[in-house]
Amino acid sequence: MTISVRATAILVTAFCVSSCGVFGSDDDKELEPADLVKIDTKVNIKRLWSAKIGGDAEFLRVALRPVGDGNRIYAASRDGNVVALHPETGKTIWRTQLETELSGGPGVGEGIVVVGAADGFLLALDSESGVERWRVNISGETLARPVIKGGIVVALTIDNVLRAVSAFDGTQRWIVEQSVPRLTMRGSATPVVVGTSVIAGFDNGKLASVDLDSGDTDWEVMLSPPTGRSDLERLSDVDGLISVVGQDVYASGYQGGIAAIASESGQVLWAREVSSFEGVSADWNNLYTVGEDGTLIALSRSNGEETWRQSSLLRREPTLPIPFQTTVVVGDLEGYLHFFSNFDGDPVARVRVGGEAISNEPIVVADRLYVQSDSGSVAAYVVQQPKRKRDAPDIADEGA
Repeated sequence: MTISVRATAILVTAFCVSSCGVFGSDDDKELEPADLVKIDTKVNIKRLWSAKIGGDAEFLRVALRPVGDGNRIYAASRDGNVVALHPETGKTIWRTQLETELSGGPGVGEGIVVVGAADGFLLALDSESGVERWRVNISGETLARPVIKGGIVVALTIDNVLRAVSAFDGTQRWIVEQSVPRLTMRGSATPVVVGTSVIAGFDNGKLASVDLDSGDTDWEVMLSPPTGRSDLERLSDVDGLISVVGQDVYASGYQGGIAAIASESGQVLWAREVSSFEGVSADWNNLYTVGEDGTLIALSRSNGEETWRQSSLLRREPTLPIPFQTTVVVGDLEGYLHFFSNFDGDPVARVRVGGEAISNEPIVVADRLYVQSDSGSVAAYVVQQPKRKRDAPDIADEGA
């Protein structure tokens, strides 16, 4: 049976915290989230809008986060709402209530918006109107965003099965199955498409490249080999974000490491021992990840050498750091967004989205940052540039 380690950890932590008043142990302080300290704000972050999408999803560890297609922002809530929003105003363009609990998505492309349901169904809506196009039973909950490319929708379910269905009507195209360990973390890595291949991570520690059209496996890499005697020690899930820059793929495994892999051959270009459940994000220079204790880590993209480390968010359950202009941004368990310099990791700004946790990493579309909190709200932010000082008259003024 697959057991959610995160759910177990939450129960254990809750018991420890609630016991502080009874047993009075100072050691319990070590389990509490780090206190926030005052920072010198160097980047002005402005909220553009906030919109309520649907119901609360706190502690459920679902994979619901906004996505954009250049014209609209799409988002989904645990209680079955899927919405299209105007990216500049947050105004609702359409809203569809699917009357089922959602667990993953949305994915968008080729005129459809696709979400995964907790009961094992995959549902596609028309991206212009929100009208349901099709729904198909894929026999497993998906905790990863569906990917749409070349007339195919690819979904990874928690039973380690990668499925491809037709974007037109949901008919099955192919299936790739991997072995399932006795014990796994609750989560799945969203597959990524590179050229004509889809690359996916699995709970057995493997990363695989599959031909998008045929479903044939091109290569497999054991990214995070299971070690140890107990099932807990042998956890090796590849569940976090997989990033692609050019033809290079970057991924991480729990209790394993971070690796750079050539997408054409599966050759490991370099690897570093950094255990992360949240995965890896990337810009042109660095990779960013978060350790098990909440430490933020930046690595050189070229060779994996550490460039900086930030420990101010220990035990605050920070999300994966996401590059945003000259910063990287993370959410935390109290609804804060923290902004750090992408150069040296120093804190440069902090804003609060709301009182509920932010469990999934923010996304960046164009010059805007979008984040969905566990309360079922989506908010948009921009970096507000300082006003230019007018030291000299404009040419137009001189000729007036």
